[in-house]
Amino acid sequence: MKPISRFFLFLLFISTSYAISHAQDIQSYFLHTIEKGQSLYSISSMYNVTTSDIIRLNPGCEEKIYAGQTIKIPKGKSSQKGETFHTIQAGETLYKLTQLYNLSAKIICDANPGLSAENFRIGQVIRIPLEEETILAETPKAPVEKPAIQEAVQSRCKDMHKVKRKETVFSVSREYGISEQELIDENPELKQGMKKGQLLCIPYPKTTTMEPTKKDNSAIIPPSNNELFQKTKETPKSISTIQAALLLPFYEDKRMVEYYEGFLMAVDSLKRTGTSMDLHVYNCNKDNASLKAILSKSEMKKMDVIFGPMHQQLVKPLSDFAEKNNIRLVIPFSSKVDEVFNNPFIYQINTPQSYLYSEVYEHFTRQFPNAHVIFIESSTPDKEKVDFIKGLKQELKSKGISMKTVSENATQEGFKAAMQSNKENVFIPTSGSNILLIKVLPQLTLLIRSNPESNLHLFGYPEWQTYTRDHLDSFFELNTYFYSSFYTNNLFPAAINFTNAYHKWYSKDMASKYPCYGMLGFDTGFFFLKGLSRFGSQLEENVGDMNLNPIQTGFKFQRVNNWGGFVNKKVFFIHFNKNFELVKLDFE
Repeated sequence: MKPISRFFLFLLFISTSYAISHAQDIQSYFLHTIEKGQSLYSISSMYNVTTSDIIRLNPGCEEKIYAGQTIKIPKGKSSQKGETFHTIQAGETLYKLTQLYNLSAKIICDANPGLSAENFRIGQVIRIPLEEETILAETPKAPVEKPAIQEAVQSRCKDMHKVKRKETVFSVSREYGISEQELIDENPELKQGMKKGQLLCIPYPKTTTMEPTKKDNSAIIPPSNNELFQKTKETPKSISTIQAALLLPFYEDKRMVEYYEGFLMAVDSLKRTGTSMDLHVYNCNKDNASLKAILSKSEMKKMDVIFGPMHQQLVKPLSDFAEKNNIRLVIPFSSKVDEVFNNPFIYQINTPQSYLYSEVYEHFTRQFPNAHVIFIESSTPDKEKVDFIKGLKQELKSKGISMKTVSENATQEGFKAAMQSNKENVFIPTSGSNILLIKVLPQLTLLIRSNPESNLHLFGYPEWQTYTRDHLDSFFELNTYFYSSFYTNNLFPAAINFTNAYHKWYSKDMASKYPCYGMLGFDTGFFFLKGLSRFGSQLEENVGDMNLNPIQTGFKFQRVNNWGGFVNKKVFFIHFNKNFELVKLDFE
């Protein structure tokens, strides 16, 4: 019998070990549902983990992820802010989370400015501050002095309760209409467990906490999400005089001077309509010492909004300063800002690559639902376009759109052989270089002239707008599209008026570059200063309702998560049609 007993114990050990291991595995991660535009890198930045950590829990995700996919995110990584994350489960409410984490609704909402009663749903991830952070948040700034003459002392216990069999902290706190944390605060011994016969002090309920209520002696009714979110909302505040700062390296880069000049024109336009503001301008070099000296100035903590910096290495220290002092930070230039994933005060103008590409893919498949896509392979690989092409091919495959690849050295006949007669044939070079265009445009032009009935388009990249002088006629003839977040037609009235005004102001013309920094300065300045003037402290809740028509820059801001900042997801398609008309397709 001994061998059998040992074998049984061995099996028991294995099953027990597996159960423990499985339980630990379940507790070691939470779930994240991927949203459009998110990449492994952006997701890792949100949760302060590495991409390797994510791949380890989700084998194969390094090859492909997609919107709507649920992946595991490892827990237990301590961050500088001290935080954990929670995935909302079926049946959970904001009130239940306040009980689960012993935090007030206001603390949870303050940590997740993007969270609302409308988007509080299954699968949403929210940030939960840890105890050290919440203590600081609830600690009074100054001690309250005791009066010289003491008033009558009131008992701290409203009632005393003798613990009955099977009672819990939860059931007792519910019986008296207080929170579990209030009960534990008055009875610290409960941290060691509750015992039958134990006497508990029942404190007076705090007036600042929304507790469940009883209706007609029936069951306790906890507050709804709408009630709790409404209770945590701050009173909207208008801004009488906007305090704005520009931090740019004026002496290092002439483009920054042009940006500033356009910005000043926006300030002037707004002041003419009655908007009051104080503009603080600083030359901010690329070294940290320069930024530190500026941030040490007393007026900087009073800013409503800061524009800058240009240099990537200054983004984090400036972001930290802005977040600490509740100041909006508008970053006009860099497209790679990790801080936007954890700082709710950041607005990133230049769309991050993964978000930009996902918008282009969506608009492309809507614009060309019956497409046959022909990739023109460049002999000189374009590293900047590798991810774009890879992602586009995955999107086309998922939508059942046919594809083919041809060489950039293909002749007119070679291009024609790759086409399909019953489809919209869209040619897409795998490089954005002008050299490739110079090589393929003559062959494609011959093809369309020899076969005028062909349904043919050329599709390309933002930098193509700098090649229009060289290829304008070919673009029209080939029914060309390209995507961009920045675009203006110099023949549009708004562009003409701005260009003339700029020349009048500064007695010079703007540099012919993409994007135009003078227009960028005007657009960003006007958008945010007008927004603060109109909405004050409620700008974030109304940023999608600005209804402005910028000259060059598209604005479509969305939060990257419930606790992070905003990225600009606006994309245009520019269409050179066969009627020699230039059309900017503006997608909602």
